Amino acid sequence: MSPTRPGRLIASTSAAAAVLLGVGLAAAPPALADDAAPVISEVYGGGGNSGALLRHDFVELGNPAGGPADLDGWSVQYLPAAPGPSTRVQVTALTGEIPAGGHHLVRQAAGAGGSVELPAPDTAGSTNMSATAGTVLLVSGTEPVSCRTAAACAQDGSVVDVVGYGNAVVHAGSPVTGLSNTASASRDAAFTDTGDNAADLTAGDPTPTNAAGETAGDGGGPEEPVEPGDLRVHDVQGTTRTSPYAGRQVTGLPGVVTAVNAFGGARGFWFQDTEGDGDPRTSEALFVFTGSTTPAVAPGDEVLVAGRVGEYRPAAGHQTTTQLDGARWTVLSTGNALPDSVLLDADALPEAYAPDHGGDVSGLELEPDKYALDFWAAHEHMTVRVEDAPVVGATDGYHALWVTTDPGQNPTVNGGTAYGSYDEPNSGRVKVESLLDRAEHPFPEANVGDTLAGVTEGPLHHSRFGGYLIRATTLGEHVPGGLERTPVRDTERYEVSIATYNVENLGGRDDQARFDALAAGIVDHLDTPDIIGLEEIQDDSGPVDDGTVDAGVTLDRLVEAVAAHGGPAYEWRQISPEDKQDGGQPGGNIRNAFLFDPERVEFVDREGGDATTAVEVVDGARGAELSVSPGRISPLDEAWDSSRKPLVGHFRALNRDVYVVTNHFNSKGGDEPLHGVNQPPNRTSEAQRHAQAELVGTFADELLAADPQANLVVMGDLNDFQFSRTLEILTGEGRLHNPMEDLPEGERYNYVFDGNSQALDHILVNRALAGRVDYAVARLNSEFHDQVSDHDPQVLWLDTRRSTPPGRG
Repeated sequence: MSPTRPGRLIASTSAAAAVLLGVGLAAAPPALADDAAPVISEVYGGGGNSGALLRHDFVELGNPAGGPADLDGWSVQYLPAAPGPSTRVQVTALTGEIPAGGHHLVRQAAGAGGSVELPAPDTAGSTNMSATAGTVLLVSGTEPVSCRTAAACAQDGSVVDVVGYGNAVVHAGSPVTGLSNTASASRDAAFTDTGDNAADLTAGDPTPTNAAGETAGDGGGPEEPVEPGDLRVHDVQGTTRTSPYAGRQVTGLPGVVTAVNAFGGARGFWFQDTEGDGDPRTSEALFVFTGSTTPAVAPGDEVLVAGRVGEYRPAAGHQTTTQLDGARWTVLSTGNALPDSVLLDADALPEAYAPDHGGDVSGLELEPDKYALDFWAAHEHMTVRVEDAPVVGATDGYHALWVTTDPGQNPTVNGGTAYGSYDEPNSGRVKVESLLDRAEHPFPEANVGDTLAGVTEGPLHHSRFGGYLIRATTLGEHVPGGLERTPVRDTERYEVSIATYNVENLGGRDDQARFDALAAGIVDHLDTPDIIGLEEIQDDSGPVDDGTVDAGVTLDRLVEAVAAHGGPAYEWRQISPEDKQDGGQPGGNIRNAFLFDPERVEFVDREGGDATTAVEVVDGARGAELSVSPGRISPLDEAWDSSRKPLVGHFRALNRDVYVVTNHFNSKGGDEPLHGVNQPPNRTSEAQRHAQAELVGTFADELLAADPQANLVVMGDLNDFQFSRTLEILTGEGRLHNPMEDLPEGERYNYVFDGNSQALDHILVNRALAGRVDYAVARLNSEFHDQVSDHDPQVLWLDTRRSTPPGRG
């Protein structure tokens, strides 16, 4: 590591990069200034290529810390997509510093094309980068790295950050895709770094920014327009999702500024043509992107705008949004009336969500009176409003919430919007964020069932994280709906109570407040179930990637918190996974675990269960038994690659044998969004869950073949819906029964995502038990802004009065 100067950030490997690359944080140097190291914030290799606007390739660095970061003695290094042993590493030495929260621009080689210069670079190099595939490394040194694979680079302690793109061999997590002659990959304004290139960086228009905050638009591009041009905004927007003028310069577009984004790294303003063409397919508004510079305009300014038409894709699989880059504008007058906003209500949005096209819908003519997604696209950037809008998705950590324009659309018991089938994605949902200064106008902390009373109004934009959203310039008054956490019923003396709870990455180093909040839910609202299956239990060091796999500290702290809150002295069972083999948050080694109340339940231990040993059904003195308990189902099968393995336990309660399988199936990460460019969206993650369901189903078959009356419970975060093929595999052909299907439609949920109340967690039982179980969802988290987990737990009560004790059948 390079020496540091007083008052400067001590160079350190960023937490996310260290975890992902296998650099143990315990061995990493300490960090000052908010404990955050610089990251590679943007990568662009298309400079000067065919169709490119910019002449140079570039690498942009970002500093998320609260103090300047010293780069003296560091370097940016480049590897081609598939480097060999003799491949030359191209090194660009760095000097100077990155200001707190700022950028450092590294200009690289120029091509023969392009017309716009980068802003003044902070460092100049000569590396010729590929536009579509390669690896950029930020290194705390200037010696070329010797690694040529991701695994080898993971052992190089000098690597501070890495961005692999396209089909690059060296990358963090998964490589980011979508780069081209006209598209870079960039992080968000907060320089978010979770250690996964595909998740952290987004392909879109290049936005090079130097330490002075200057962008490419500050040093070149079009002249300030002085008279209207031949085109209007609706011409630029066109009648499809993409502009017919994409990549071209336009000038003299008239309109009135409707809103300004003065915060974050994606600043700019919206302007709208007050005349329009009367065509419902064409939007009359555009967004002018100014990078990290706040534009000197105000709502009501009459402007003429010139710039390059860009199609910005917020994230892979999302639709693009049309905007102007590198823009110039002239303010003709001020204080003009703003155009009337478009009312979004039940009559405005079609019930049908999107055309069933079977692929990319970008080039289809919009039909805004027929499809909701077409309606949104046809009103892109225009000022819209909702009135007395019901909240259907609670305020999240990014100061956003979801409302519905159609309260009668699949309502839930608590005022949300139920996701009841793939054909009912609920077209009335829309996200709300604020353009107002949060110090003066705090964003409401809303729960599902609350209301934004009065008018909420602003330009319609597209969110990186999910669908269309209103960037509110006016926020309705927050009116609470009275949502309360209510306890489930008490357990009768003849019942065995069994719960499942995804505790969302609970690790051994978490704050005590998390353990206390989870314990309060277990005691006060779940009535201390006899058996609890837990998902997302992390190892004792949490996401720190130090080789720890045991979770004894994590589970002991939870057990102690329950007891301190007046609950029973639970015991626990679990099997530690092999290091980094079960997916989840890098370094966390999440796994499933059991808690049980020894005053009510006996755990039948059978030694031999470990990370790779498969549990089998064997004959025992009392009938069917397990070869190991706890045990794992087929842990070496490829269906469980980078995924949590099911945990099976044999319990004895009220003289009844109960076999419980707690699961956490493969996540939905990688599936295309409901609002995405492909309709219907591809659900690529399903294949692995289907294979996992078959393995769990086969285990259930084997147990029930040995004992058709066995008390079998299969539960957990199955990461799929009650109507999905995954659940069909488990419940079809008389296998298992899902008590959730017995609830009213408005109660079939335990998770809220993008304003849709949906079911990802389930408790299934064998058919012989179906008539003697009761079931409830404990609504503790998913509908509340102050949730301790994003999942609601569930409880099943097994009535033992009507079962046959062992040896009496």
